Amino acid sequence: MNTPAAPTPSAPVRPSVIQLAIKEKGALYAAYIPLFAEGGIFIPTAREYRLGDDVYVLLTLPDDPQRYPVAGKVAWITPARAAGNRAPGVGIRFPSDDKSRQLKARIEEALGATLASDRPTQTI
Repeated sequence: MNTPAAPTPSAPVRPSVIQLAIKEKGALYAAYIPLFAEGGIFIPTAREYRLGDDVYVLLTLPDDPQRYPVAGKVAWITPARAAGNRAPGVGIRFPSDDKSRQLKARIEEALGATLASDRPTQTI
């Protein structure tokens, strides 16, 4: 008697790991996404992602030796050749957890009054 083989479960897709070191406050301003309630960061990349993809980011902020690990999700995509000569990349939404709230507070503290600026950013 021939029994069909049970389907093998596919291996879970591992999130990609991105190291992002932001060295200047102006670059942090351009990359930070205050629009997301949890906070977020724009990562310039030519790699293709889909909305909802998991991304693990090791983020370094200006004048801060600590690396902040963030297990975020792709919340928007700026494709190559986007209008306005925008850099291609992805917007990563921080998860809703205590570490992300602390990171958001740290970023907003570093940006201070700059956060209210109307200078253009890499984000929305």
